[in-house]
Amino acid sequence: MSNLLPKPQAFALRGAPLPSLQRLSLALCVLLLLLACIPAAIAHEFKVGDIEIEHPWSRATPPGAKVAGGYFTVINKGSAPDRLLSISSDISDKAELHEMGVKDGVMTMRPVEGGLEIPAGGKVALKPGAYHLMFTGLKRQPKQGEKFPATLTFEKAGSVKVEFVVEGMGETGSDDMDMDHAE
Repeated sequence: MSNLLPKPQAFALRGAPLPSLQRLSLALCVLLLLLACIPAAIAHEFKVGDIEIEHPWSRATPPGAKVAGGYFTVINKGSAPDRLLSISSDISDKAELHEMGVKDGVMTMRPVEGGLEIPAGGKVALKPGAYHLMFTGLKRQPKQGEKFPATLTFEKAGSVKVEFVVEGMGETGSDDMDMDHAE
């Protein structure tokens, strides 16, 4: 029967591979569609006023843990400094901003009093071993792959609801995160 059909139809009926130009066109279309979906899939940013919050994340905790950390980068696109004043979340009884440092060769961690200044036109990374959030009195264990909500309150920009993505227990954050403490 295929001898009676024009050549393109014979390819379709026999299940033969598409000619190389058609395969290339199809592959290119699929690639373009995938690339168009990437920004939506990796976008994990929040904004209030001149303040942008990039990739809030936390780590999964072992059973029985009473605390979890929270990390993200704050960018101030404004011409005046702002200050992160408070954090709240339903995942814990309390959330505080903490700072880690080394004093006399000993690693210390302490709450940040008066909030954290975000310089005009600058950014501050909250990351393991530096500024970070502490969610204390956990009401449930954060599990890898889930998200939990929190509210960040800034002195000038106001409050913004964010979602923390829970990564694995040993994670250190995205590879593309800016690792400078403050710029």
